[in-house]
Amino acid sequence: MNVRPTPLLAALLLSSPLFTACSVVSPHPLWELAKASGATVSAAVSTAAPGKAINTVYHLHAPVRSVCIEFNPDTQVPDIVPALQIELKAQRVESRVYESRSATGLCKFWLRYSAYTGMDIPPLGGDYKPYIQQATLTLWNGSEQILASSHYDPGGPFGVGKWASTRAKLAPVVQALITGEENTKD
Repeated sequence: MNVRPTPLLAALLLSSPLFTACSVVSPHPLWELAKASGATVSAAVSTAAPGKAINTVYHLHAPVRSVCIEFNPDTQVPDIVPALQIELKAQRVESRVYESRSATGLCKFWLRYSAYTGMDIPPLGGDYKPYIQQATLTLWNGSEQILASSHYDPGGPFGVGKWASTRAKLAPVVQALITGEENTKD
Protein backbone atom coordinates (compact mmCIF):
# COMPACT_ATOMS: atom_id res chain seq x y z
CA MET A 1 0.00 0.00 0.00
CA ASN A 2 1.39 3.36 -1.06
CA VAL A 3 0.46 6.19 1.36
CA ARG A 4 0.95 9.74 0.10
CA PRO A 5 0.88 12.53 2.69
CA THR A 6 -1.67 15.23 1.98
CA PRO A 7 -0.52 18.88 1.96
CA LEU A 8 -2.31 19.46 5.27
CA LEU A 9 -0.60 16.49 6.91
CA ALA A 10 2.77 17.59 5.53
CA ALA A 11 2.26 21.13 6.88
CA LEU A 12 1.30 19.80 10.30
CA LEU A 13 4.33 17.54 10.44
CA LEU A 14 6.74 20.27 9.33
CA SER A 15 5.32 22.77 11.82
CA SER A 16 5.68 20.30 14.64
CA PRO A 17 8.24 21.20 17.31
CA LEU A 18 10.03 17.97 16.50
CA PHE A 19 11.08 19.34 13.10
CA THR A 20 12.38 22.73 14.16
CA ALA A 21 15.95 23.59 14.94
CA CYS A 22 15.04 25.30 18.21
CA SER A 23 12.28 23.25 19.69
CA VAL A 24 11.49 23.22 23.34
CA VAL A 25 9.69 20.24 24.72
CA SER A 26 7.56 21.46 27.55
CA PRO A 27 5.84 19.36 30.18
CA HIS A 28 2.97 21.85 29.83
CA PRO A 29 2.04 21.99 26.13
CA LEU A 30 -1.15 23.97 26.80
CA TRP A 31 0.86 26.65 28.56
CA GLU A 32 3.23 26.87 25.57
CA LEU A 33 0.24 27.12 23.23
CA ALA A 34 -1.23 29.93 25.36
CA LYS A 35 2.08 31.83 25.31
CA ALA A 36 2.37 31.48 21.53
CA SER A 37 -1.24 32.61 21.07
CA GLY A 38 -0.62 35.57 23.35
CA ALA A 39 2.39 36.66 21.29
CA THR A 40 0.33 36.41 18.11
CA VAL A 41 -2.55 38.41 19.59
CA SER A 42 -0.14 41.03 20.95
CA ALA A 43 1.46 41.45 17.52
CA ALA A 44 -1.94 41.77 15.86
CA VAL A 45 -3.18 44.31 18.41
CA SER A 46 -0.06 46.46 18.08
CA THR A 47 -0.70 47.03 14.38
CA ALA A 48 -4.49 47.15 14.52
CA ALA A 49 -5.00 50.78 15.52
CA PRO A 50 -1.84 52.89 15.59
CA GLY A 51 -3.72 56.06 16.51
CA LYS A 52 -4.55 59.26 14.70
CA ALA A 53 -3.74 62.91 14.32
CA ILE A 54 -5.85 65.29 16.41
CA ASN A 55 -6.10 69.04 17.06
CA THR A 56 -4.44 69.88 13.77
CA VAL A 57 -3.98 73.57 13.04
CA TYR A 58 -2.99 74.37 9.47
CA HIS A 59 -2.36 77.83 8.02
CA LEU A 60 -2.09 78.16 4.25
CA HIS A 61 1.52 78.43 3.14
CA ALA A 62 3.81 77.51 0.29
CA PRO A 63 4.23 73.78 -0.26
CA VAL A 64 6.94 72.27 1.92
CA ARG A 65 9.54 70.34 -0.08
CA SER A 66 12.39 70.53 2.40
CA VAL A 67 12.40 70.90 6.17
CA CYS A 68 15.01 71.09 8.90
CA ILE A 69 14.26 69.08 12.02
CA GLU A 70 15.34 70.66 15.28
CA PHE A 71 16.73 67.81 17.41
CA ASN A 72 15.03 67.62 20.80
CA PRO A 73 17.37 66.00 23.37
CA ASP A 74 14.57 65.93 25.97
CA THR A 75 12.49 63.43 23.98
CA GLN A 76 13.13 59.94 25.29
CA VAL A 77 11.98 58.11 22.16
CA PRO A 78 15.15 56.84 20.47
CA ASP A 79 13.63 56.18 17.03
CA ILE A 80 11.53 59.33 16.67
CA VAL A 81 13.87 61.20 14.29
CA PRO A 82 14.30 58.28 11.84
CA ALA A 83 10.51 57.70 11.95
CA LEU A 84 9.90 61.40 11.24
CA GLN A 85 12.34 61.38 8.33
CA ILE A 86 10.79 58.26 6.78
CA GLU A 87 7.28 59.69 7.04
CA LEU A 88 8.38 63.07 5.68
CA LYS A 89 9.98 61.25 2.74
CA ALA A 90 6.65 59.44 2.17
CA GLN A 91 5.07 62.92 1.89
CA ARG A 92 7.82 63.89 -0.61
CA VAL A 93 9.56 66.20 1.84
CA GLU A 94 13.34 66.09 2.24
CA SER A 95 14.71 66.62 5.74
CA ARG A 96 17.89 67.39 7.64
CA VAL A 97 18.48 67.32 11.38
CA TYR A 98 20.20 70.10 13.32
CA GLU A 99 20.94 70.57 17.01
CA SER A 100 19.38 74.04 17.10
CA ARG A 101 17.76 76.58 14.83
CA SER A 102 20.80 78.82 15.12
CA ALA A 103 22.86 76.18 13.34
CA THR A 104 21.94 77.33 9.86
CA GLY A 105 20.20 80.08 7.94
CA LEU A 106 19.57 77.76 5.02
CA CYS A 107 16.23 76.39 6.20
CA LYS A 108 12.98 77.90 5.05
CA PHE A 109 10.91 75.51 7.20
CA TRP A 110 11.63 74.01 10.61
CA LEU A 111 9.99 71.06 12.33
CA ARG A 112 9.96 70.89 16.12
CA TYR A 113 8.72 67.84 17.96
CA SER A 114 8.09 66.61 21.44
CA ALA A 115 7.05 63.21 22.68
CA TYR A 116 6.29 61.81 26.09
CA THR A 117 6.41 58.20 27.10
CA GLY A 118 4.42 56.13 29.53
CA MET A 119 4.88 52.65 30.95
CA ASP A 120 2.34 49.85 30.77
CA ILE A 121 2.04 46.12 30.26
CA PRO A 122 1.21 45.10 26.66
CA PRO A 123 -1.81 42.85 26.09
CA LEU A 124 -0.90 39.37 27.25
CA GLY A 125 2.57 40.63 28.19
CA GLY A 126 4.31 40.18 31.49
CA ASP A 127 6.63 43.17 31.90
CA TYR A 128 6.17 46.92 31.77
CA LYS A 129 7.32 48.50 28.51
CA PRO A 130 7.60 52.13 27.40
CA TYR A 131 5.28 53.52 24.74
CA ILE A 132 4.63 56.92 23.19
CA GLN A 133 1.83 58.44 25.21
CA GLN A 134 1.77 61.84 23.50
CA ALA A 135 3.54 63.50 20.57
CA THR A 136 3.32 66.96 19.07
CA LEU A 137 4.76 68.18 15.77
CA THR A 138 4.96 71.86 14.86
CA LEU A 139 6.01 73.34 11.52
CA TRP A 140 7.58 76.81 11.66
CA ASN A 141 8.84 79.18 8.99
CA GLY A 142 12.09 81.13 9.17
CA SER A 143 10.26 84.11 10.68
CA GLU A 144 9.23 82.12 13.78
CA GLN A 145 5.60 81.81 12.67
CA ILE A 146 3.71 78.57 13.23
CA LEU A 147 2.46 77.18 9.93
CA ALA A 148 0.99 73.90 11.17
CA SER A 149 0.71 71.82 14.31
CA SER A 150 -0.70 68.37 15.01
CA HIS A 151 -0.84 65.91 17.91
CA TYR A 152 -0.80 62.12 18.23
CA ASP A 153 -3.76 60.39 19.87
CA PRO A 154 -3.44 56.67 20.72
CA GLY A 155 -7.07 56.19 19.69
CA GLY A 156 -9.43 53.35 20.40
CA PRO A 157 -11.38 52.67 23.55
CA PHE A 158 -8.59 50.59 25.07
CA GLY A 159 -5.63 52.57 23.71
CA VAL A 160 -4.21 49.54 21.91
CA GLY A 161 -2.58 51.93 19.43
CA LYS A 162 0.04 52.71 22.02
CA TRP A 163 1.81 49.45 21.14
CA ALA A 164 2.21 50.32 17.45
CA SER A 165 5.62 51.31 16.08
CA THR A 166 6.81 54.90 16.35
CA ARG A 167 6.58 55.24 12.58
CA ALA A 168 2.97 53.99 12.49
CA LYS A 169 2.07 56.45 15.25
CA LEU A 170 3.68 59.42 13.54
CA ALA A 171 2.45 58.70 10.00
CA PRO A 172 -1.00 60.31 10.39
CA VAL A 173 0.48 63.23 12.35
CA VAL A 174 3.11 63.98 9.69
CA GLN A 175 0.45 63.71 6.98
CA ALA A 176 -1.79 66.16 8.86
CA LEU A 177 1.14 68.52 9.40
CA ILE A 178 2.10 68.59 5.71
CA THR A 179 -1.36 68.42 4.09
CA GLY A 180 -3.64 69.85 6.79
CA GLU A 181 -5.89 66.80 6.56
CA GLU A 182 -6.54 64.64 9.61
CA ASN A 183 -7.40 61.01 9.08
CA THR A 184 -10.82 60.86 10.72
CA LYS A 185 -11.25 57.07 10.58
CA ASP A 186 -11.45 55.38 13.99
